[in-house]
This record gives sequence, C-alpha cells and structure tokens, in this order.
Amino acid sequence: MTSSELPSFDPRCPMRSFQIGGRWTAMIIRCLAQRPCQFGELRRHLTPISAKVLSETLQAMELQGYVRRRPFDEGVTYHLTDHGRSVVPVIDASRTWVARHLPEYPDHRG
Repeated sequence: MTSSELPSFDPRCPMRSFQIGGRWTAMIIRCLAQRPCQFGELRRHLTPISAKVLSETLQAMELQGYVRRRPFDEGVTYHLTDHGRSVVPVIDASRTWVARHLPEYPDHRG
C-alpha cells in the first residue's frame, strides 16, 4: 500500500460494529466501574444529564450488555457486567488521549 492509498475494510471487520454508546455511555461506565449505583445517584453525579436521557442510555447499555439492573427493596441498582468492565481500559486510554489533546480542540482554544 502506498502512502496515498486508504486502507480497505473487509465487510466482516469488527470495527464496523464497534461503538461505545453515545455521549454519556463512557462516563456512566466509569462511574459504575467504581461501584454499583442507583439511578438518582448517577443523575446527580452526571449533571446536567436529564432523567430521560439517563434512562434511555441505561436501557441501551443494558441491551448492549454493558449494564445489568438489580432490583432491591428501595429500587434498582445498576452494575457493570463483565462485558462492561472489559471496555474500561479502552475508555481510560481515550480519556488520557483527550486530556493530552484537549487544548488542540477548537472549542477549548483561548
């Protein structure tokens, strides 16, 4: 491949399916990596997320296999699954990269 050629991707390439949710998914995973949390606790910590968006994101994360809901007397707690825990190093690497390069983002320049 010459430097002017772009890579080609097999239709079966796993990267075609790879996505770690929406805007809040990685932050929710980082919270739940510390310990299981209830809905209200996540919402307070992830200000300014709305209840609707948090609920929709948690539902999507449950369908994707990242999170499991566990009912108890006072409500529900959210726990990371093994699948959810497996993505924590990817999120941490992304956070490190963003922290290092944030000054280069147009919205963060002086």
